[in-house]
Amino acid sequence: MNAPQSVGQLDRSTYLGGSDVAAILGVSPWTTPFMLYQKKTGAYIEELSPAKRRILERGARWEPIVLEMMIDELTDRGHDVELVASNRRYLDPECNFLAAEIDAELLVDGEPVNGEMKTAGYFAAGAWGEYDSNEVPIYYLAQVMHGLMIQPRQRTVIAAVTGFDERPMIRWVDRDEETIAAIRAREIEFWQRIQSGEAPDPVTPDDVKWLYPKDSGATLEADIELLEACGDLKALKANAKDLDAQIELLATKVKARMGEAAALLGPNGKPIATWKTNKAGSKTDWQAVATEAGADAALIAHHTKTTPGARPFLIK
Repeated sequence: MNAPQSVGQLDRSTYLGGSDVAAILGVSPWTTPFMLYQKKTGAYIEELSPAKRRILERGARWEPIVLEMMIDELTDRGHDVELVASNRRYLDPECNFLAAEIDAELLVDGEPVNGEMKTAGYFAAGAWGEYDSNEVPIYYLAQVMHGLMIQPRQRTVIAAVTGFDERPMIRWVDRDEETIAAIRAREIEFWQRIQSGEAPDPVTPDDVKWLYPKDSGATLEADIELLEACGDLKALKANAKDLDAQIELLATKVKARMGEAAALLGPNGKPIATWKTNKAGSKTDWQAVATEAGADAALIAHHTKTTPGARPFLIK
């Protein structure tokens, strides 16, 4: 068995972990293979917003609570459960650039199993299916299989909590050798890309925007492929403009009939459309406040930041 290594000893740029697997496979809703490559090579350093930092910190605080809920739920279902370890990181014995942090290691009815704790917001709860199903989002399945590869066990038990659930959803994931072999091959291939400096292709608008934030002023001669792509794009934009006009016309017709009503109900009494007034917002003109408070133009200019200009893409 691999010797455990304390959490925090490894620099994330020096290994591939469970949270990287979904991106490598192209099934992550948050990160593409291209952006993961940029993060691992240090080309892109993510700046955590206060809101995202709070979400991550809240998840970390919830983890021991969900673990306790998992043990209680399994015990209530008649299992004998013993917590062996939590939050240990293991290195792959053959590839030292592969590592996994296992949320919990348990003995369930005498069987060693890996344990994972997940918290999901209200809108993400649907990805877990019904309470008694065995549905797991594919991006978490990838992480679980990676953990079973590094810390080889036959099963992982997942406890997922959404909102203020009194009982966690319990999901069992069996080890699948074929899936693990495929994941391992993709991870090794991705690491080789990092070592050779061969980035994956950008696949989303955000990828391209990050890669080419500014123009150089140069021109590019269009080849046949680009001519066809621009022609198709121009036609699609024209169709979209016509559709937008039709949508606006129908929406105006419905709103004119609704008048001051906040909701339009169907035959079953359920809303089929709503037209509600949002809460009023407010915006402070800080430059006016500074001027009125006696700040001169030089002081205001000193504290004024320049933001990068947008790079709009236009079809002529």
